[in-house]
Amino acid sequence: MTAGIADATRAVDPAAVMGLLPGRPRLLALGEPTHGEDALLDLRNELFRQLVERERYRTIAIESDCVTGLVVDDHVTSGTGNLDDVMERGFSHGWGAFAANRELVRWMRAYNDGRPPAEQVRFAGFDGPLEITGAASPRQALAALHAYLAARVDADLLPCAAETLDRLLGADDRWTDPAAMTDPSRSVGRTPDAGRLRLLADELVALLDAQTPHLIAASTREDWHRARLYGRTAVGLLRYHHAMADPSPSRMARLLGVRDSMMAANLLAIAARGPALVNAHNGHLQRNRSSMRMGGVPVEWWSAGAIVDAHLGEEYAFLATAIGTIRHQGVDTPPPDTVEGLLYALPGERHLVDARRLATALADRTPVARVSSWFGYSPLDPAHVAGTDGILFVRDARRGQAPRNGALDG
Repeated sequence: MTAGIADATRAVDPAAVMGLLPGRPRLLALGEPTHGEDALLDLRNELFRQLVERERYRTIAIESDCVTGLVVDDHVTSGTGNLDDVMERGFSHGWGAFAANRELVRWMRAYNDGRPPAEQVRFAGFDGPLEITGAASPRQALAALHAYLAARVDADLLPCAAETLDRLLGADDRWTDPAAMTDPSRSVGRTPDAGRLRLLADELVALLDAQTPHLIAASTREDWHRARLYGRTAVGLLRYHHAMADPSPSRMARLLGVRDSMMAANLLAIAARGPALVNAHNGHLQRNRSSMRMGGVPVEWWSAGAIVDAHLGEEYAFLATAIGTIRHQGVDTPPPDTVEGLLYALPGERHLVDARRLATALADRTPVARVSSWFGYSPLDPAHVAGTDGILFVRDARRGQAPRNGALDG
C-alpha cells in the first residue's frame, strides 16, 4: 500500500504541478484545510511566485474582500500607498496581519516595478464584503457604481439620483448589526427600502451592460471592470441581506450558497481577464457539494469551485492541501487509516500527490475520514480525493515556521 502511494507522489514544483494537468488552466486554485498557518502560506507564496515567473499567470486572487482588494491591486501595479496602510486597508478577515501575505504583496510590487501593464501581475480579492458575524452595507458598492455611471451617461438614463440611494440606505449600522446573523428579525434585508434598493441595483447593472461600448470609450477598460465589480458586489450584498432576514430552516444554506455564488462570479470575471492563481479554503474551491453541521443540523450548498468548474471545465484546476500535524492547535499525528495518515508515513516534509493515481492505489482500501478536535481545521474527505487534480501534502505545520527558501526576492 505504501509503495503504491509513494508512486503517486512528486516533488513540489511548478513543472510537476503542470504535469498533472491537460494544459495550462485559466484558473489554477490552491486550497488549504485551515487558515493562517505559516507553512501553508509560505508554500503558497513559493509556488505562486514560480508559476507567475514560469507559466505567465497574471493575477493572484485570495479569499478576501473583493472591494478592499482594489487597494492592494493599486499598490502592486502602480505603487499607490505605503505597505503598512495597504496591509491594513486592503484585506478583510484579518489577512493583512499575516507576515506571508505582507511578503506576497511586497514581492508582487517588486516584480511589477518597471514592467509594462500587460506583463504585470495583478492582485484580487474574490470574497464578498462579508464576515462570519454579518455583511457590509451595500453603500460603498452602490455609490461607486452610481458615480461611475452618472459621470458618463445622460442623467435621464439613470434610475435614480445618488440622494435617493443614500436615503434608502439609511445608517450603515442598520446593515451591519451583528445580531442579525442569529436573529432574522434584526435584519433590514426584507424591508421596503431594501426591496427598492434591489430593484435599483438591478437597473444600474443593466444600464452598465447596455452602455458598455460607450463606457469603455469614455473611461478605460479597467474602470469599466471595476464598475462591474461594484455592480456584482451591490447585487450580491443585497441578496445576502435578503437571505439574512429569512426565518425559514433553509436560511443558513441560502446564506452560504449566496456567499459562494458571489465568490464564483468574481472568479469567473477574473478568469475572463486572463490566467489566474487562486488561494482559499479547500471547502470553497472543491468541485464537490459543500456540507457542514450547524447547531446539529446538516447544511449543504454548492461551493464556488463547483460552480466555476461547471462553467470552465478543464480550464479550472484544483489542488487541495492536506496537512499531517498542527500540534500547536492540538492536531496530532493522523491515524494511519486516514488519507493524511497514509501520506504522513512517507518520508519527506511535503509532497505533490497525483490524486487520480492515489485514488487508484486506495481502491482496495477506502481510508476513513479523519476527525479533528480543533474546529479550525477541516481534514480531507476521502470521497473527494478523485475530484481533485492533485493534493499538496505538508507533514507538519509549526508555529512561526520560516519560508523554505527565504524571502521572495523575485
